[in-house]
Amino acid sequence: MYNNITQAPNFYRVGLYIRLSESDEGKSYESESESIVNQRSLLMDYVKKCGFTFIDEYVDDGFTGTNFDRPGFKRLIADIESGKINCVITKDLSRLGRDYIQCGYYVEQYFPSKNVRYISIIDQVDTFLETANNDIAPFKALFNDMTSKDTSKKIRSILRNKKEQGKFIGSKPCYGYMRDPEDKGHLIPDPEVAPYVKMMFNMAYSGKGISDIVSYLNDNNILSPSMYKNTKASSKHKVNIWTVSSVNKILKNRMYTGDMVQNVQMKLNYKSQKKITLEKQYWIIVENTHEPLVNKTIFDSIQNTPSRTRTTFKNREKRLFENLLFCKECGNALSIAYRKNHKYWTVNCNKYSRDPRRHLCEPHFHSYDKLEKKLLEKIKNTSTKYLKNLDIKNITKKILYEQKDNNKKEKQEKTNLLNKLDELNKKLDSLYDDRFHNIITTDTYMRIATNTENEIASIKRKVTEFENHDEPKKIDTKKVKEYQKHIKDLLDLDKPNRELIKTLVDKIIIDKDKNIEIIYRFKVL
Repeated sequence: MYNNITQAPNFYRVGLYIRLSESDEGKSYESESESIVNQRSLLMDYVKKCGFTFIDEYVDDGFTGTNFDRPGFKRLIADIESGKINCVITKDLSRLGRDYIQCGYYVEQYFPSKNVRYISIIDQVDTFLETANNDIAPFKALFNDMTSKDTSKKIRSILRNKKEQGKFIGSKPCYGYMRDPEDKGHLIPDPEVAPYVKMMFNMAYSGKGISDIVSYLNDNNILSPSMYKNTKASSKHKVNIWTVSSVNKILKNRMYTGDMVQNVQMKLNYKSQKKITLEKQYWIIVENTHEPLVNKTIFDSIQNTPSRTRTTFKNREKRLFENLLFCKECGNALSIAYRKNHKYWTVNCNKYSRDPRRHLCEPHFHSYDKLEKKLLEKIKNTSTKYLKNLDIKNITKKILYEQKDNNKKEKQEKTNLLNKLDELNKKLDSLYDDRFHNIITTDTYMRIATNTENEIASIKRKVTEFENHDEPKKIDTKKVKEYQKHIKDLLDLDKPNRELIKTLVDKIIIDKDKNIEIIYRFKVL
């Protein structure tokens, strides 16, 4: 680990890693020591002082240190793998990351395995020098991790307090509002687009359907929320389109009544960026915090109109061909809906029905019951022809062969697991020797050993599962007749059900002229 320290300084091809998180940007540091500019200056001075060869810098501006899913860091790893750099320098360990387990992995395992020298200037950590600072590096990484967790708790508490006070803490207000220049936590109507929001509510209240509202907005080139906010998606595609979904989202948003609605989503934890949607009971709603764009009486009335309350059937049994029907023109699914007023089921293209006025696709309107009858007749005729030409004996042989092949694969998988188990046990023995000869620290030994032992336990459980399943996996030739009966029952369409249909049919494609193409899972003869 320390042998390369005898190399000439210019032997080290250096990559400087610089990170600044969003939370850092709001802090007042002495001499702005955490800024990108100051990190770069400190690192470059160090490289010049040591006489190293500077190759490149890798910057992650606005990225958290609680995980390593960062573009700059990924590029750094790619350049290590290609041999472009053999030395990594950061201002301190917290810039590398704040997850102590991952930090420990890179500093104590990954970098040494690639013969890469790692230096943390402030912490005086240098993996090619044997110093006390290297031994306490894992504890510093743990402290950084705990600091992030503690900071996250404090920030959440502060933000929750602001939410309960009715202060807006989101990144961007909803369409129609803007932040008050004199109070960032207060919303005021956006003069450019607030009139459009009021217009949408007035149109809906006067009885206009969603499709009519969407068509009006598109026909008059009124900026959609995504285009107005200049999101990445809109700047990339540069298409200004209102949809039924975007209008519905506005008409259902209680924020427009003057009530502050927050805490609808939350992050899983301080290390994850993934968000989950909360139940309504956990939402934080504070009434009358900002100027409304719609009267609450009108808002409630709109929510209760028939167009807002489509007839739905919770836990209803799916129709026979549901999720199997597709539009040939656009590829979207054909949806099956119930027309309450007429008391019958219909089929139409999803894309067309979302915005009929804009003709994003063609209508594929069918009476579902008539379509189902027609499809069953076609499938029955095809299946009957197939059954007459079916060679049951050959199919049985194929099933038996596949079962033998599966058993062979499972046996090989079990062998692979046993080999892996042997490797891990040897790794554990080697790890103990490294600790005994003081090659690694006790903390590193305990962490790696615990992970290895957990992996060994997991593999042992899988091996046990294979052993328990060995007996039932044996081929019973007496079941040949059962295979034959199963195939015949499978093709018996006298009593059709969804499971049977899905076994026979992959998808059904219907075009605008109502021509039908059935894609079977078996080869049609």
